[in-house]
Amino acid sequence: MRFLITNDDGILAHGLDCLIEATEPLGDVYVVAPDREQSATSHSLTLHHPLRPVRRAERRWQIDGTPTDCVMIAVEALLDERPDFILSGINHGQNMGEDVLYSGTVAAAMEGLALGIPSIAFSFAGGDLRADLTYLKQQVTVLTPLIAHPTSLPKFPANTQLNVNLPPVPADGVKGVRLTRLGSRVYSGSLKPMRDPWGRDIFWIGGGSITWTGEPDSDFQAIQEGYISITPLHLDLTNYSMLDSAGTWWREL
Repeated sequence: MRFLITNDDGILAHGLDCLIEATEPLGDVYVVAPDREQSATSHSLTLHHPLRPVRRAERRWQIDGTPTDCVMIAVEALLDERPDFILSGINHGQNMGEDVLYSGTVAAAMEGLALGIPSIAFSFAGGDLRADLTYLKQQVTVLTPLIAHPTSLPKFPANTQLNVNLPPVPADGVKGVRLTRLGSRVYSGSLKPMRDPWGRDIFWIGGGSITWTGEPDSDFQAIQEGYISITPLHLDLTNYSMLDSAGTWWREL
């Protein structure tokens, strides 16, 4: 098995090391990751300057671009053969609900999906990964039946990536794994008005408080109850219920 691993927290992130360690027993691991943090870059590509891959070690590269850049360059230029799986993460912080629209971690897996490669995004809902990576590695290992053997490839859902969120509890405290849907989150107070040294208005986006809502089978509910959340995602954003009801509203346009 051949794995490509990337992330959006950068090549030096602890979560990346954790995912590498958990995956190495399963096959050949290649790492192509941003040279710095690229959180909230979503599915963006770098179009206005060239990108430079820098080899850090055998099968290890850093790129001065986004997670999407990393996946594209890895698959189309750096690896001799296409990977069997693309794994993204482990992100320092959850990626649930609307977060998946902003997340570079999720976007890297989405790029893999767009290239026709089964992909999984991993995030840690506790945020701080510096203290102890051991139990995170154990949590990831719980999921290895999804990817541990070539015969699992036909079973991987077509045109679908998996968005995995790990609860902030020790491995022996994980209650199990749930298949979930996206919840919904609302940020409050995340826009900070400030002034620069010359007295001009500036704004800093970040921080604030989060309110989560959702059904009992939502991702945030699973995490809150100590379960690993796995949410299937795909590229098709079409609102099919609106298409199905077109007969009632389309004539009015």
